Amino acid sequence: MIDAIVFAITIVLPNLALMWLGFFMQRRGEASQTFIDQSSSFVFNYCLPCLLFFSVVDSDVDYAKQITLILVGILVTFILFIGAEIYAKRFVKRPEDQGVFVQGVFRSNMAIIGLATVANAYGTQGLSIGAVYMGVVTILFNILAVITLSRVSKSADDTWVSRSTMIVKKLFTNPLILALVGAFVYKALPLPPLTGVIHTTGDLLAAVALPLALICAGASINLKSMLHPSGLSMQASIGRIVIAPIVAIAVGLAFGLSSVHMGVLFLMVASPTAAASYVMAKAMGGNDILAANILAFTTVVGMFGMAIGAATLRGLGMM
Repeated sequence: MIDAIVFAITIVLPNLALMWLGFFMQRRGEASQTFIDQSSSFVFNYCLPCLLFFSVVDSDVDYAKQITLILVGILVTFILFIGAEIYAKRFVKRPEDQGVFVQGVFRSNMAIIGLATVANAYGTQGLSIGAVYMGVVTILFNILAVITLSRVSKSADDTWVSRSTMIVKKLFTNPLILALVGAFVYKALPLPPLTGVIHTTGDLLAAVALPLALICAGASINLKSMLHPSGLSMQASIGRIVIAPIVAIAVGLAFGLSSVHMGVLFLMVASPTAAASYVMAKAMGGNDILAANILAFTTVVGMFGMAIGAATLRGLGMM
């Protein structure tokens, strides 16, 4: 059991340390909102795509064997989405709160905290598997987010057609998805390996991705929002931190996942609420204050939940 606890601390503590550094810099005035916005944009548009592209291109992972993991991830997402929808319709009164609640439960921060934790746990092999998982499930996340947030219409021009157009545009211009598609195409074609200046430059950009993203996540933490959560944000946080990982483990066991695949599934699903959930909620007329509260609380507390869950699964020999 000691080994399992050490394993959990090893994969979570570096992420917490970098987030704490970002929070420390923000408190000292060394990380302004402009710095956070520009750095996050740099990571999203350049560094993370390089990380995903080269992790897939350089890997020897048999992606046909990841089908079960991806199907399980899709099923878990639908279970969480439908369960949160049913709960929201029954217990959440305001339409502008319902979609934000649902999104806070089912949408995890795979691209930053999920990938970083998987990389800490399993190295390049886990990173390659996690990148493929994230690429597929991210598409589903965006579609479901638009559906659940569409309860609130900001104007007469905000219709299902405009929303559908928006989500299609987002999917086809998403740098992460484009990087993954490009990597799969490159591996499928009889092309020579990428070496030299191109690969070295890509490696340098990729190395920046996760550390800078975690620093920005820490710098974005709002202590006031985190320490004064509303009843509704606490309910959504429980769904994200407690219910989501339990559902993932149950479905993963039902499909016979174990070892690296179970570990990737758990760490991806157990990650805190995605930062993009706040941006999308605000853009589509949802309760952005509620979204910020859920994001702040799950970002900090969820990391400890991931450590406890990882230690337990490791101790049981399941990851």
